[in-house]
Amino acid sequence: MSSWKDNLRTIDPYVPGEQPNIEGMIKLNTNENPYPPSPAVEKAMKEFDLDSLRLYPDPNSELLINAIAKRYEVNNNQVFVGVGSDDVLAIAFMTFFNSNKPILFPDITYSFYDVWAELFNIPYERPALDDNFNVRTEDYYKENGGVVIANPNAPTGIKQSEDMLRDIIEHNRDVVVIIDEAYVDFSGESALSLTKEYDNVLIVQTYSKSRSLAGMRIGYAMGNPELIKAMNDVRFSYNSYPMTRLSVAIGAAAIEDEEYFQKTNKMIIDTREWTKKKLTELGFSYGDSMTNFIFATHRSVNANEIFTKLREKKIFVRHFNSPRIDNYLRISIGTQEEMEKLIDELSIIVGGR
Repeated sequence: MSSWKDNLRTIDPYVPGEQPNIEGMIKLNTNENPYPPSPAVEKAMKEFDLDSLRLYPDPNSELLINAIAKRYEVNNNQVFVGVGSDDVLAIAFMTFFNSNKPILFPDITYSFYDVWAELFNIPYERPALDDNFNVRTEDYYKENGGVVIANPNAPTGIKQSEDMLRDIIEHNRDVVVIIDEAYVDFSGESALSLTKEYDNVLIVQTYSKSRSLAGMRIGYAMGNPELIKAMNDVRFSYNSYPMTRLSVAIGAAAIEDEEYFQKTNKMIIDTREWTKKKLTELGFSYGDSMTNFIFATHRSVNANEIFTKLREKKIFVRHFNSPRIDNYLRISIGTQEEMEKLIDELSIIVGGR
């Protein structure tokens, strides 16, 4: 037998949502934005200097960092950018979680966290959310190597209050607390202000959801300059040019178009609230989602049955075959027309039950 196999690192990888390519499908399974990127993005692409691609990009991504810093009214040295928030979070894990103590994150949350922990040999524990999928703050009072809270959470859609986050931070002043805000733009207000009070808080956001650029892979973190410098030191230790020239140009253009951003976000939120009411009428229950998806269960029809029947109609939603949530569906918010078609099909599937 080949002895080299004894040295392989084996791990159960993160499983992303299905990416079907079927004519006439309604794709509501990966929380993508149903609307196109800002017109400013199209303009930036048309004006992009194609010849510049023969050159390496700016290793500091200054154009993008300057635009993000301006948007959030922070200093440039408080911003870190990466290839999607997954890249940003992975670097944060490598940078900040190096003790022998377990890091803490909920048992039901973004399923990449435990994958990174396994990959980077970071011990971890997953305190259980309560029966309403809320964080129990007292579970985070014990000694640990770091804390990660997705807020709003995925896949539940629940947002924890700033007071609850503050309580967790106050009990964890000696470790880094990461607040993953991938969906925060659909929930009202970021916890970014906490970075002004606490030097151990890192806020992570993404262009993939509210800015319609999942295909461009742009993520960023904001925190005190020491945290950002430490992340850059790690990043430059293995990849000095993560952001392409095109992604930097497009990212800067997108974040400067506040009017379009607010317009499309409002459309998604309005459709989300309409969908909630319709799901209630059909016998579904769900937490008060503050994201661009709804995490719902039906009172009498099994989630897998609904998932399968919707798929037959070329409507794709997400079903997690995991403990505690295997009877739930995560339904991304599409256009108003797409959600009306979804409700029509659900009315047939669960009607009369």
